[in-house]
Amino acid sequence: MIEQFDALIIGAGQAGPALAGRLSAAGQRVAIIERKLIGGTCVNTGCMPTKTLVASAYAAHMARRAAQYGVQLGADIRIDMGTVQRRAATVTLNARNGLEQWLGQMPNCTLVRGHARFESARQLRVGERTLSAPRIFINVGARAIVPDIAGLAAVPYLTNTSIVALDRAPEHLVILGGSYIGLEFAQMYRRFGSAVSVIERAARLAPREDPDISQAIREILEAEDISVHTGAQVMAVARAAGGGISARLRRAGGETEVCGSDLLVALGRRPNTDDLGLAAAGVALAGSGHILVDDFLSTSVPGIWALGECNGRGAFTHTAYNDFEIVAANLLEGAQRKVSARIRGYALYIDPPLGRVGMTQTEAQQTGRPLLVNSRPMRRVGRAVERDETQGFMKVVVDAGTQRILGAAILGLNGDEAIHGILDLMNADQPYTSLQWAVPIHPTVSELLPTLVAGLQPPGPQGA
Repeated sequence: MIEQFDALIIGAGQAGPALAGRLSAAGQRVAIIERKLIGGTCVNTGCMPTKTLVASAYAAHMARRAAQYGVQLGADIRIDMGTVQRRAATVTLNARNGLEQWLGQMPNCTLVRGHARFESARQLRVGERTLSAPRIFINVGARAIVPDIAGLAAVPYLTNTSIVALDRAPEHLVILGGSYIGLEFAQMYRRFGSAVSVIERAARLAPREDPDISQAIREILEAEDISVHTGAQVMAVARAAGGGISARLRRAGGETEVCGSDLLVALGRRPNTDDLGLAAAGVALAGSGHILVDDFLSTSVPGIWALGECNGRGAFTHTAYNDFEIVAANLLEGAQRKVSARIRGYALYIDPPLGRVGMTQTEAQQTGRPLLVNSRPMRRVGRAVERDETQGFMKVVVDAGTQRILGAAILGLNGDEAIHGILDLMNADQPYTSLQWAVPIHPTVSELLPTLVAGLQPPGPQGA
């Protein structure tokens, strides 16, 4: 028997439940299918547990610095990793249970547990059940890339999924990958007491950022005694003598070896599209495995949409949720919202965090537009001085002709929040002068933004 619905949603990550809520509220019969955990990456192995762990690591860091603020703790700072891990697990469980209860009480919505596979463009098989609908939405997310490195399959290793369940601090954590995920775990576990080594194949950390940002990130991490190896290709990994693992690296100066007790593989993510039977539906994929979508998130097959990380148009919780907003507005409100109208924004949650929006300076220069650029160190921010957290700087890049901000970075105290002043201005399509004459609240990080744009000038060499 074929079960008929108005809409089928594959995956209960960030976009899926919200879309189910809108469609069911509009009177449509919806089935949402999830083979693992409700909430997807963000709730279960991403944002919520990791940022909870980051908060515990920050508390440990500030406890060690307490005497600088005139606070005498009197004893050595010790980390109870069992409590740390249980706290993160509780945050995750509460969020997941809340989503499950919401879905369970949602009218016109059926939660189906199992692995969905396409049998045609309008039909799915989930175990023994066959489901059909004129509209199907794919929200299956992504998982950690496990590269083909000699010896890797023969040694125990962690990914971003398994490490959040760890209830101990490794003696020496070796991290393959010096980008966003790897760097957050690097600083976190260093603050939990682990020795940490980061190995990055590119010439610098966070290689998609501007060189001055990458260098500042490196300085922040090295100041906490994190060992950084850039320009290093991992040739092989193996069990080390006496336990643990060893990684053999090739660098410009020759080969070297890094040994540790534990290995974290943080080399990017791949979409969960390889076992959905997409060929049976005729859904086209990119070479990376991402589902090809147009500006309205429609796939190559009419009536099938792809949302979230699996479509390659955004790798974040907020972009997945915005995918839902776009699809819901277009289907239910007659709107014509497009992915291309979305301004890119994200954060790197080391301490201090990096808030980013729009183009990097490097990307802006490649457009050939006349630019205006300015940067200011965080030591110029009163709030940062008062907190004794003055690492980093902020930078803005402007199109000199249109006076529109093209991009900005705030690497420093509250950078992940302060960046929204610029993000909002860009979304409103207003000139930078609107920000120049704003009157921010004192004392905040944002109060330096008018000064930042007031000092704009043609760019010199990055980092100058």
